[in-house]
Amino acid sequence: MRGRLGAAISHGDRVAARGFFERLAGRVMLLEGARRILLTLAAGACAALALPPFDFPAAAFVAFTILVWLLDGVGARPTLARTLIADFAVGWLFGFGYFVAGLWWLGSAMLVNAAAFAVFIPFAVLGLPAVLAVYFGLATVLARRFWPDSAFRILILAASLASFEYLRSFVLTGFPWNEIGVLAAPTPMLMQSVSLIGLHGLSLLAVFVFAAPAVLADRHGRGPVLALAVVVAAAHVGYGAYRLANHATTFVDGVAVSVVQANIAQSDKFDETAAQAIFARQIAVTEKGRESRRPVGGTTAGAGTGVGAQIVDARPKTRTLIVWPESSLPFVLTERPEAVARLADMIQPGETLIAGAPRIEPMASGGERLYNSVLVVDDNGEIVDARDKVHLVPFGEYLPFERYLARYGIMNLTEMPGGFSAGTERRPVPLEGAPSFLPLICYEAIFPSEIAVSAAAERPGFIVNDTNDGWFGMTPGPHQHLRLAELSAVALGLPLVRAANTGISVVTDPYGREIEALALGATGTIEAGLPAAAEPTPYSRLRNLPFFGLLAATFVFGVSVWLFISRQTD
Repeated sequence: MRGRLGAAISHGDRVAARGFFERLAGRVMLLEGARRILLTLAAGACAALALPPFDFPAAAFVAFTILVWLLDGVGARPTLARTLIADFAVGWLFGFGYFVAGLWWLGSAMLVNAAAFAVFIPFAVLGLPAVLAVYFGLATVLARRFWPDSAFRILILAASLASFEYLRSFVLTGFPWNEIGVLAAPTPMLMQSVSLIGLHGLSLLAVFVFAAPAVLADRHGRGPVLALAVVVAAAHVGYGAYRLANHATTFVDGVAVSVVQANIAQSDKFDETAAQAIFARQIAVTEKGRESRRPVGGTTAGAGTGVGAQIVDARPKTRTLIVWPESSLPFVLTERPEAVARLADMIQPGETLIAGAPRIEPMASGGERLYNSVLVVDDNGEIVDARDKVHLVPFGEYLPFERYLARYGIMNLTEMPGGFSAGTERRPVPLEGAPSFLPLICYEAIFPSEIAVSAAAERPGFIVNDTNDGWFGMTPGPHQHLRLAELSAVALGLPLVRAANTGISVVTDPYGREIEALALGATGTIEAGLPAAAEPTPYSRLRNLPFFGLLAATFVFGVSVWLFISRQTD
C-alpha cells in the first residue's frame, strides 16, 4: 500500500512538473512583437554569462531552452520566403544578443586613439555582432527545415548550430571567438573533451545538453532525449576527471621559462619617443625576475586534483627561455645596433630570448615588407631564428579593400599604411637545449584547426602564445582570449607558455592546469619549469574527422526522426 502511494505521489509530481514546463513553454511560444524580440535578445545575452570571466554555465541552460521554445513558436507564414525570414530572425536576434554581450569590449580598442577611431565604436560593438549573428540565423533556418514535433528536435538544432560554428571558423578569414563550445569548458576538467572531438564537436554536444531542459514540456521522445543528455554530460565530466586523475604534470629536465609581463599601456606604444623607455622597462622587469629565480622541476603531487602544483627541485637548469610578449620590441631590432648590444648584455649564458617584434624584409622589386614576428635571440645577442604571423587581424593589422577604404580616411588600428604582411607558413622553431616550440602570435591561438595542421608534420614540445591584449583594458576580452588559447593547447596535448603585455600571462601543462600566472594589469615575471608535452591526442591526429562523424550521425538520426513523424502525420 505504501509503495503504491509513493508511486502515485511520484507520478503526480512528474505530471505537475511537466505541466509547469508546458505552461512556461506555451507562454514563450505565444509571445509576439516587441516582447518576443526582447526575450530573444535577452536569451542570447544570458548565454554570454557562461563565458569568461563569469564562467556561469547554468545561464546557457536557460538561454538555449528559451531558444528552442522561441523556435517552436514560429508558425507557418503565407509564403516560404516569409517563413524563412521568421526562422532566421529568431537565430539572428539570439546571436546578436550573444555577441553584443560577449564582444562589447572590442570598443575599448577604438579608445586607444579615440581621436581617430572613436567614430568606429558602433561598428565594433554592434556591427561585428550583427554580422556574426548571421551564422546563428542561418543555423535556425536549417534546423527549422527538419523540425520534428518531438524532443529529438534539439538534435537538429545542435547539429545546425555546430555546422555554422564550423563555418564561422574559416569563412572570410574566420572569427571563431567565443564559439558555443567554450560555454561548456569553464575549468580544466571540463576542457578535456576537446582532445577527442575538438571545439566544434564540443559545441555540438554543448547545444544538445544546454537545450535539453526544453524537452521537459514535450510529450513525445522526452525520456530518451533527457537520458541521452544526461549520458553526454556525465561522459564530458567523467572523461575530464579521468584524464586529470591519470596524468600528473611533468616537467622537461634542464629547462625553465621566464615569462615577462611589463604591463605597458597601449597608448604608449604609439609614442615613438617612448620606444627606448619601453625597451628599458622590458629589460628591467626581466632582470628583476632573474634575481628571484629559483630551480624548479619534477612532477606534481596534485594528480587528480586538477591543480598543477610544482615541486621545487634542487637540480640546476641548463637552459632558461625568456619569453617577451607581442610587439615587446617597439622597433626593428636589426636597425638598432645599440639595442642588439644591450640584449647581448642582458641575455646570460644558458638563456634564450623569445620576443615579439616587427621584422622587415626587402623586396626584390624594391621596397620592404613588414611582418609581425617572433624572434629568437641567443646569449650572444644574435637573431638565430624568426617566424612571421600568418593569420593577421582584419582592420587591426591590415585593412581589407584598402585602396577603396583609404579614400575615406579609414586605416587599420596600428595606423600603418599598407599594414603588416602575412607570413607564408607556420612551423615549429627548434631551440638549443630545449624542445621546439610553435609560435602563435595574438589571436592565431584561437584557430585550433590551423594549429593542428601546422603541428602535424613536426610535433613541437610546447606552444608560445605572444600577445598584446593591452588594446582591451580591464575587460572580459583578455580572459576570453586566454580561455581560447588554453582550449587549443589542450586539444593538441601541448603545454602553453603565454606572454601578454598587460596580462593575462600564464604557463599551463598540456591538460590546461595552470602552473603559474600573472593577473591582468600586473607587472612581473613567471619563473617556472617547462611542462612536458602529452602524447598526441586523437584531435591532433585526426583533427576534425571525429566532429564530422558526430555531426553526420546527429543529422542523419534527427532527419530520420523528422521523416518518420512526417509520414505518421500524413
